[in-house]
Order: sequence, then structure tokens, then C-alpha cells
Amino acid sequence: MKTEIEIEVAIEETHTQLITNDLAKILADEFVLSTKTRNAHWNVTGSDFYDKHIFFEIQFGELDAIIDTVAERIRKIGHFAPASLKSFLELTQLTEMSREKNDSQGFIKELLFDHNTIIFKLREYIHCANENLKDVATIDFMTQLLGKHEKMAWFLRSHLQ
Repeated sequence: MKTEIEIEVAIEETHTQLITNDLAKILADEFVLSTKTRNAHWNVTGSDFYDKHIFFEIQFGELDAIIDTVAERIRKIGHFAPASLKSFLELTQLTEMSREKNDSQGFIKELLFDHNTIIFKLREYIHCANENLKDVATIDFMTQLLGKHEKMAWFLRSHLQ
């Protein structure tokens, strides 16, 4: 959705809409992943409860900061960010958790899968933006997000037995 005040960002309007569509999907994925990570923080059980409780808290804190920067990037290019649960569920490329046990290994594997999904999608978006849209600021922004998710995925992988 375009804002009422025309914003000049030296990117064609059709391109800002395409970029916004991708950023909206990223925003939805980040929101869902943050919620899933918060669920792991709240509900992890086992002998490693305290360590994983703190670990998941750090990760959802990082994801919450990412969510804000994605929404702000959408605003910077002149559009409104989606901000409802309904819109996030329609846009996300992730799935909700379905589990019987709340052990740390299960949470970690599922969260790692989601980070890897986001990493894969970010690489696609970066390639598309580079080839078709020539939006260097968004390419840089997405590249920084990619690095953050690679680090978080590495930390998750390091906890697997």
C-alpha cells in the first residue's frame, strides 16, 4: 500500500512495489520465526532448560530487532508495512510448530530449518533485486539480514548433538 505523501527514492514505483512485496514476505517470516523462538523460550523442557531458555531469549531479541528494521525499510521506500497477524499468516513462507515434546533438540532443529528457509529466500531476493531492480540499498539491507540469519543458524547448529 502506497503512502499518501509521494516519496522520491530514485526507484521506479513499479520496482518499489516489487521490493515491498518481497520485504513484506520477509517481515512475515521474521515475525513467525520470532514467535516460534519465543515459544521455544517459554516452553523448552529438559536438563538443559536454563541454558536453552536464555539462548532462545537472546535469539528472539535479535529477531525482534530485525522485524523493526524490515518494517522501517518498507516505510523508507514509501509503503506501509503489513502489521496484522492475518497478513503475516497470509504472507509467511514458514509453518507453525507441531510437536509433542518440548525438548531443546526438537526446537533447535525446527528453528534451524526456518532460518535456512529464510537464508535461501533472502539469496533469491538479493539475486532478483540485483538483476532486475538495481536497488543497491535494499540489496545491502538484505545482505546484512542474510549475515544475521547465517550467524543465528550457526549458533543453532552448534547446539545439535
